[in-house]
Amino acid sequence: MGREKGIDLLNSAKMYDLTQALSIFTPPFPGEMPLQVHFFKRLTGSFGGGQGANGQQIEWSNNTGTHLVGPRAFHSGARAIADIPLTDLSGEGVVVDISEEVSDYSIYTPEMITNKVDVKEGDILIINTGYHKYGWDQPDIPNPDAQGGIENKEFGYYLRHPGPSPEFFQWALDLKLKLIGVDCGCVEHPMNTNLRYMHTREFEKAEAKLKETQGKTWDEMYPPGVVSQTHPYHHAKKWAAAGGIVRRRDQSTKKPAGLDHDFPHPVYGS
Repeated sequence: MGREKGIDLLNSAKMYDLTQALSIFTPPFPGEMPLQVHFFKRLTGSFGGGQGANGQQIEWSNNTGTHLVGPRAFHSGARAIADIPLTDLSGEGVVVDISEEVSDYSIYTPEMITNKVDVKEGDILIINTGYHKYGWDQPDIPNPDAQGGIENKEFGYYLRHPGPSPEFFQWALDLKLKLIGVDCGCVEHPMNTNLRYMHTREFEKAEAKLKETQGKTWDEMYPPGVVSQTHPYHHAKKWAAAGGIVRRRDQSTKKPAGLDHDFPHPVYGS
């Protein structure tokens, strides 16, 4: 995108905040540290702290809420997020809505994307799976079969969302996509990560669905050498991934757009 075109786009663009609210209640990626807020100082005094001003220590793990994943997450010698220029995180792109085509544990393919939108070389690709509805800050989802009649959204958000087919990331590399963003816990299929071993009952359900829909076991579909495909591709081609994007109800899901993905977090207390 040229300078003049970029300026014209910024002048006419409608901005959307795609971030989740960040709170002590925001679930981290399973197994990681949740957000913690400690007042080490309060105006009138704090337990174990001082007085005269308000001061906080805030800690959380990288993959909490809406987050950007850079190459160094999976290779110590690769680029850190601080090394990624803003030009690699902004530019033209498309938002594709595949929410009607996917369900728990299902797989999406490059064809499911290209049947809906035109994806150009160097684009940013944002995928609306519909699983942002399981975000902790979204409305409760009734489920008569769940405890208390309400869906446990943390499981839907992190363990049951759909994920890409084995050939998806090579397709993304061939197109030299800058960034892939999703509205769920991970760009990878959850059962193609360590969550497969952390939540074996969820894996059994996922594999049963795969056998029913694809006629293959999980290891036949995703041989051990292609587990967590995102990780080596991050390092090899220096592209980034964004997880935990929230789509607001009034947002377009199909029009091409100029996209900028720098994710400041609104932080909410307890």
